Amino acid sequence: MKRDLTLTLVLLFALSAAVLLSRWIDARRAGPGANFGEEQLYLNGPTARRLTLGFNGLAADWYWMRSLQYVGRKIVSYEDTHTGQFNLNDLSTLDLKLLPQLLHVTTTLDPQFSAAYEYGAVILPEVNREAAVSLLNEGIAANPSSWRLYQHLGYIYWQGQDYEKASETYTAGAKLPGAPRWMAAMAARMKADAGSPDAAREMYGHLAESSDDPTVKEMVTSHLLRLDWLRDRDNLQHLLNYARNHSAGPDGRCPSSWPALWQTVSGGFSSEDLRSLRLRIDAATGAPLDPTGVPYRLISDRCEVALDDKSKVPR
Repeated sequence: MKRDLTLTLVLLFALSAAVLLSRWIDARRAGPGANFGEEQLYLNGPTARRLTLGFNGLAADWYWMRSLQYVGRKIVSYEDTHTGQFNLNDLSTLDLKLLPQLLHVTTTLDPQFSAAYEYGAVILPEVNREAAVSLLNEGIAANPSSWRLYQHLGYIYWQGQDYEKASETYTAGAKLPGAPRWMAAMAARMKADAGSPDAAREMYGHLAESSDDPTVKEMVTSHLLRLDWLRDRDNLQHLLNYARNHSAGPDGRCPSSWPALWQTVSGGFSSEDLRSLRLRIDAATGAPLDPTGVPYRLISDRCEVALDDKSKVPR
């Protein structure tokens, strides 16, 4: 027992020293604008697993936290050198070369680390799609009964527009015990209309329901807001085109205001038709509202609809 206690204390001291050393190195870097894209890991997954002497879970947590800090530092660095807040839907600008390695070491140390697989499925495809597929395939090999890993792998294939692979993955996951019925439905949808906005909305909806990661939820919310805006834009453009073609003047003028639009289209569209478009209308001004509650802009000289500068919908 005394020998085991001594070994445990030595290991804890070594891990603590590694953490302190990492913090010391971070503190000596050239500030938030430093280039973190050239960092390298000193240990690969199998080597780290051997050196942790059975404390794989603790080491996996440390690499997981390092993965999150790595992405966070990159975002801070980007925001320090660019104006405005960073858009999570454009991770390709961050040069996250080290992220695939960090996540791979994390899941090698703890093959049941579900959060790392989920994070990799959503974040990695824009960084390194092959690494994302590899990470999820390794996760499935280590957790063959986890239907969620099949869901995440199917999402990667769907995002890469490989709908055949996405369908095959959802079909395999749907056969596992405990898999929800929508897994089989998504498998069929991948073959039918996988590229449609409705399919995308359903895909992101299921991701949001099954995730507890705040970063993943934020990215999914951004995607859903953008899908709603694109749907509104198409519907409003259809109404604007109708109004211009049915204007009282001979030159087909665009309505000068939103109330003028509703007055013109009321002659060709029933109330039920307009309700089916699922537009959100400000009762006081008649302006249609974007998914974040900000009125859309009517650009009458081009007869187009646009997001307001104050809108929080991703461009």
